[in-house]
Amino acid sequence: MSSTRNKRRHMSALIDNGLKDRRCIVTGSILPRARMLRFVVGPGRTVVADLNERLPGRGMWLAARADVLAEAVSGRHFARAIRGPVDVPPDLARQVEAGLVSRSVALIGLARRAGAAVAGFEKTRGALKSGIACLLITARDGAADGRRKLGALALGIVQAGGLESAELGAVFGRPTAVHVAVTDQAFAGRITRALGQLEGLRGETTGQHENRDAAELR
Repeated sequence: MSSTRNKRRHMSALIDNGLKDRRCIVTGSILPRARMLRFVVGPGRTVVADLNERLPGRGMWLAARADVLAEAVSGRHFARAIRGPVDVPPDLARQVEAGLVSRSVALIGLARRAGAAVAGFEKTRGALKSGIACLLITARDGAADGRRKLGALALGIVQAGGLESAELGAVFGRPTAVHVAVTDQAFAGRITRALGQLEGLRGETTGQHENRDAAELR
């Protein structure tokens, strides 16, 4: 029981530590950076997504939601935020989604190569039952029955989605993968944040949560 609570606290710290809140330029909401996307003005005064939050320049922040990004692209929110004319690519939403998919896949790939991620129902179940899993990832197009069965084993474990089964499968060199367990807490924290942003953009609400039964154990 104690180890489960400690793991849960450590995961929350990994996700939230040092992530100061920012204000969304569309909604005005103040949210943790882990739930937002940063944009800057690049060459030619073109709005560029800064998914790694490292590009120079004044950052403009949006809640990681499809409707918010669509409003920002269609309106004058970027121009008002920067107080000057900007060029907003009409396919900015597609660029952001593709970038988040690429970033999420790359992070999971790093975990796999480090021996810290396994795929497949049986291997994922084994990682959950043995207590070494820090993060449970399920494909957004996976069967509900499999997700339910593994979710029941994921007490106190952060769960995330966002990726299609084909996107997850590419990480493991197979056509599809529906279930993935990450066993390293540092990797889990970075992957959880990336997938949470992708889930928001793809209109999902299943990611970055712990199994509901775990709340009853606190």
